Amino acid sequence: MVLETARLRLRPRILADAEALHPAYADAELMRWWSSGPHDRIEQTRAHLAKEAPEWRCWAITLKGDDTAIGFVAAGEKRQGNVSEIGYMPLRAHWGGGIAAEAVSGVIDRLFAEGQRRVFADTDPENAASRGLLEKLGFKLEGILRGEWETHIGVRDTALYGLLRDEWRGAA
Repeated sequence: MVLETARLRLRPRILADAEALHPAYADAELMRWWSSGPHDRIEQTRAHLAKEAPEWRCWAITLKGDDTAIGFVAAGEKRQGNVSEIGYMPLRAHWGGGIAAEAVSGVIDRLFAEGQRRVFADTDPENAASRGLLEKLGFKLEGILRGEWETHIGVRDTALYGLLRDEWRGAA
């Protein structure tokens, strides 16, 4: 399913997006907050994109008129009862211009239109950019889960954010 916003076209992410997205996966600063470290080779990015995860839907973020992926937004239904987790990764060249907020808003609009009652995200408590985006979109900090993840930088806490359908104010 393709989603459109004012500036963006979000289409299903495909294996051919590996070349465009590899700079994000290879970016040590960006990948610091992921569960795995940066990719040294394009083959790692291809293998990651090829993994089967039927519970997740993943949209490549593209600018209208240019089909090149500049990031992605993923959503996966995690529990019975219409609750989905959301994740996102914009390429560094597109930080600071509102692309991530616009793309994530488009996916949240879709999830709530489909009947989801809650969307949540978990992020490292030290990931100020991600926390800022979630708060800008109206997510509420619901708690800190201590020692939640074993990652390439050690055991990490997670900041859990949630947004209910009746709290959503629409696209950013």
